[in-house]
Amino acid sequence: MKMLFRSLLSLFVIGPMAANEKEKASAPLADLKLPGIKINLEERSVDVNSTVCLQEGSLEFVACTKDTKEHESIISVRAKPSHIHTALLLLGAEAGHPAIRKVVGEGDEERWIDLPPKGSLISVSFVIKNKEGQQIERPLTDFIDRSGDEEEQTKEEKAKAKAHLKTFLFAGSHLHGNGEGPKTYLADKSGSVISLSTFGDELLCLPEVYGNENHSLQWQVDSTHLPKMDTEIILRLRPKIKKERAKR
Repeated sequence: MKMLFRSLLSLFVIGPMAANEKEKASAPLADLKLPGIKINLEERSVDVNSTVCLQEGSLEFVACTKDTKEHESIISVRAKPSHIHTALLLLGAEAGHPAIRKVVGEGDEERWIDLPPKGSLISVSFVIKNKEGQQIERPLTDFIDRSGDEEEQTKEEKAKAKAHLKTFLFAGSHLHGNGEGPKTYLADKSGSVISLSTFGDELLCLPEVYGNENHSLQWQVDSTHLPKMDTEIILRLRPKIKKERAKR
């Protein structure tokens, strides 16, 4: 499996090649089968089959796995978070970690420190059908609004709040387990695919730590453009690889 990952990931770091060579090199990615997931080479995205599971109410998640957190997520997915993780890696994204607490130092110098989440930048959008039945891509900000009294929020305040939703981090959840046996990918167990609040086991998260006490960043569903309950849509995850590499 590691050899497969290396060979596929090399497609994104090699230099220019002829069109027919690119087509041959992309074939393994196009043919890769992960249930409920498509590696969309044209869009350079990971497309995940999803279902609308909430039309109104408060949100802690954008997406969860089926039969877990539908009461606080906009959509649910059948795909395993660990498989989505694999697909993002194959598109060149780098996994980091969710927000964690870590022990540093020894003896009297031992102390806990809080580490913020890290990972490649990922944009999140939904692909839905318009009135003409055509598939269109809409940014996540079209489906989420800031909680609170609408009359007390200016357009500038709403725009500033929604700016937090434009980029998520590929935190990559955690592997958990004792001994030499198989490890559990925590998001597979918890269902935490894309979080808005900080839980520490999510696949994708916001760039900072957000708790329930942070009242300025509580979210609710905006159903203006959202299809009806149980409608199947596509969750599109697009790694921002070029922008990141340009900074290095």
